[in-house]
Formats: sequence, C-alpha cells, structure tokens
Amino acid sequence: MPNQTTITCPNCNTSIDVNAIQYDALEARLKAEHQRELESKRKEYKIHLDKLDARELEMKEQQEKFNEQLEKATKEQVKLEKKKLAIALKKELESEQGEALESLKKELLLKSEQVKELNNSKIEIEKLKREKDEASSKAKIEAELELSKQLQEEKIKIAKTLEEQNELKLKQKDEQIEQMRRDIESAQRKAEQGSMQIQGEALELAIESWLSSQFPFDNIEEVKKGAFGADCVQTVHTREVQNCGVICYESKNTKAWSDTWIVKLKQDMLKVNADIGVLVSSVYPNEMKRMGFVDGIWVCSLDEFKGSVSLLRESLIRLQQVSLKEENRADKMSLLYTYMTGNEFSMQMKAIVDGFVSMQSELEKEKRSLMATWKRRQKTIDGVLANTTEMYGALQGIAGSAAIVHIDALELPSE
Repeated sequence: MPNQTTITCPNCNTSIDVNAIQYDALEARLKAEHQRELESKRKEYKIHLDKLDARELEMKEQQEKFNEQLEKATKEQVKLEKKKLAIALKKELESEQGEALESLKKELLLKSEQVKELNNSKIEIEKLKREKDEASSKAKIEAELELSKQLQEEKIKIAKTLEEQNELKLKQKDEQIEQMRRDIESAQRKAEQGSMQIQGEALELAIESWLSSQFPFDNIEEVKKGAFGADCVQTVHTREVQNCGVICYESKNTKAWSDTWIVKLKQDMLKVNADIGVLVSSVYPNEMKRMGFVDGIWVCSLDEFKGSVSLLRESLIRLQQVSLKEENRADKMSLLYTYMTGNEFSMQMKAIVDGFVSMQSELEKEKRSLMATWKRRQKTIDGVLANTTEMYGALQGIAGSAAIVHIDALELPSE
C-alpha cells in the first residue's frame, strides 16, 4: 500500500500535495540560509582583506624606516638584515595565508554537504512521485481486469440463459409437430388452412412488435381479427410534435401474388386517412425482384420493411416540420423584426458588449501585472547570480583555482 502524499482540506475539499509543500519550504529555507551565509562570509572576507591591506601598509612603513637605518650601516649588515627580514615576512605571510585557506576549505566543504542534502531531498521527492504514479496506474489496471472478469461472467450467464430458452422453444416446437402429426390424417385440409392463418398472424405480430419496440413515441393500432381494414396503423409522433402522419400496413404470407391487395390497401388508407401505405409480402409481382412502388403502394419483404420504415417515417416528420415552419411565417417575421428593433434587444446587445469590454480591460491589467512580477523576479535572479559569480572569482583569486572546487556552471566550456 503506497504512502498517501496528498491531504484534503475539510473546508474547501481542495487536494494538497504534502511533498510539494515540504519541498518548497525546504528549498526556500536553504536558499535563505545560503544567502545569509554568503553575506556573512563576504563581510568576513572584506574585513580580512582590509586587515591584509593595513598590514601591507604597515610593512611598507617599516621597510622605509628600515631602509633609512640601513643606509647608515655597512653593506654586509644591510644584506644580512634584509635576508632575515625577508625570511620572517615570508614565514608570517605563509602562516596567515595557510590559516585563511584552511578556513575557506572548511566553509566550502560545509556548503557542499548542504547542497548534497538538498539534492537528496529532491531525489526523495521524485521517488515519492514515481511511487504515487505507479500506484495509480496499478489501481487502474486492477479495475480494468476486474471489469473484464465481470463482463466475461455476465456473457457466460447470458449465453446459458439463451441456451435454456432455445431448448424450451425446441421442446415446444417438437410438441407442436407431434400434435400436427397426430391430426394430419383426420383433418389435412383443415390443418393446411389453419397453418396459413397462423403464418399470417405471426407476420402481423412480428410487424407490430417491431414497430412498438423501435418507435416508442408512435401510436401502433392493431386491427382486430374479423374487422374490415388494414392489419396495422402507425401514427407518427416525436418529442416535440404530435401526429406527423399516418402509415397503413398490410401483411401477406402466401405463395402467389394478387393485384386485389393493392386495391384493398388503398381503400383501407382512405378510411384511416393514411399518408403512406406499405404492403409486407413474401412474394412480389412478376415484374419485381425487390422492394418497389406499385400503384401508389410500397411493396417489400419483412427484411426490407425493417430498413425502409425508418426512411418513410422520417419523410413524414420532415414534411410536418416544413409545414410548421411555413405556418404563420409572416406573423413570425413581423414579431422578429419588432423584437430586433426594440429597446430590449438593443439593451441586451449593449450589456453583452460592455461585458466583453470589461473582460478585455481586466485581461490587460492582469497581463501588465504579470509582466512586472516576471521582471522583478528576473532582476532578483540576475543579482544573485552576479554576486555568486563575483564571490567565486574572488575566492579563486585569493586561494588559487586548484584549491577551490570547480563549479561547471561558472566556468567556460574550454576550462
């Protein structure tokens, strides 16, 4: 279980990254300490240099006095005194420089350790971020695997249910066949007529059930058996508009075509005031091989009916929309003109324009403020870099390039 790196504010529900806050606080504290120590060391170096300059002046004065005394002495005594004085001065300077170099080395080592600690903190924070990302991706993968497993189980259940339903249907079909076999010898003609009636009823039920499932907003009316009229009447409705048109359906499941079907369906259309007539038949006229338009009636098979009924229904909806648009068109244009030339429309447009102008002004102010903030930060960074570079060069001048740890960012590429 990975460590939690974020907390949620109980007041505003804002997610807060603890590692990011700790990292920023640590970085700010180290920078402030580093700046204070740099200022302190700079003052110490300046005091030390001032002391060296004063010591140099004092030595010059002593040298001048000594030279005056040497003029009175002999040449040999002058040479000896000069040698002794030079040796003493050399030892004293070497001792002072050695102490200063040793102090500088200690300070540089201390700064190096602080930089290492800062880098280790950054590495730890990056490691925590990687662990967080890995944990998130692992959780997503586990969720996907669990979902796939559940889907597979559901598929197996559905397949098992379908298999049981198919077995039940097969058993029912077997029982029906057995019943027909027992009755075929005594009533063959009656059985054939009953079979034809059952097939016709099955086709009618298939059409009605498919229309009801595909178009839940429409009104599907079934014509009762024995009543004079079509098999099914569909009144087209939408969410916005009611009674967009009427489609009249007739179904025939026979082996031979009859032209009287067209005449009867037209008569049925007149009774229900239908706009479109559709004849779903298992056979076509002699000159047809697929769906077509026969004397004002659409003739198609059951499969073609499922694809074409949506187009016929959509054509009725489009015609109804066009008629509604044309209705009271002059009155609507007059109302629209009155609204667009009125005071309400002009005030709304003015309010919209004023809002955009105000947003533009605020955007310009924010842009200028950000530019000023960026400039201040850039000046601060330039000052810090310049002071650091000057201190680095001064240390190299005092202690020598070999004694100071090289910083690649402050050196030329050739060096």
